[in-house]
Amino acid sequence: MSQEEFQEKILNSLEELKADVAKSNEKFEVYRQATQSLVNLAFGLIASATIIRVFLNPDLN
Repeated sequence: MSQEEFQEKILNSLEELKADVAKSNEKFEVYRQATQSLVNLAFGLIASATIIRVFLNPDLN
């Protein structure tokens, strides 16, 4: 294998790695957003339940 062929092979490998990292970053960002949405939903449900309990059942306080 000549030096030029070796360099070309290395460059191709680097481009593939770059593409793989970009895909992984996209997947991680989607996961992060989904997790944040789930946490927001959970806090919203807790807040709603607390408000309902306080205002609809004042004798339970």
